[in-house]
Amino acid sequence: MGTPSVLWSIANKCFTVGLITVTVSDRFASLVSVRGASMSPTFNPKTNTLLGSLSDDYVLVEKFCLKKYKFSHGDVIVFCSPYDHKEKHVKRIVGLPGEWVRTHYDVVKVPEGHCWVEGDNSASSMDSRSFGPVPLGLVNGRVTHILWPPHRVGSIDRKIIQHRVSPS
Repeated sequence: MGTPSVLWSIANKCFTVGLITVTVSDRFASLVSVRGASMSPTFNPKTNTLLGSLSDDYVLVEKFCLKKYKFSHGDVIVFCSPYDHKEKHVKRIVGLPGEWVRTHYDVVKVPEGHCWVEGDNSASSMDSRSFGPVPLGLVNGRVTHILWPPHRVGSIDRKIIQHRVSPS
């Protein structure tokens, strides 16, 4: 076995790397797994329940946008579920604070401090049409790139849904 100074050195380095990793993940950027078909075809275009996490897309989430809540129409964001804070959702911003959003059955005004989000695959998406506007305080960051699988690596396009939003 190693001497105490060698063990202390290894433990110190592990602690330092862990501290740096937590700081970067909390303040700057993180890696998130996207599961399910609610954002297909943008993420998980070939969702297969047999492969499970092998077919999941892994994305880079930047957190600089959280400083002043700078979001735009079409941004894909990661946020905590309004019903269960342990559950994360990945959806696209359709409406920003103060705007009117047209749904299938109604027109909804997005309150200040909130945003309206929807999945790209509306048939299998639980989004603002289910739980209403999302408080900006629940947003964890903006998705910028797909990092896995290798054949899908690239930046995320900002898709803006036309004729659904009108200013206040």
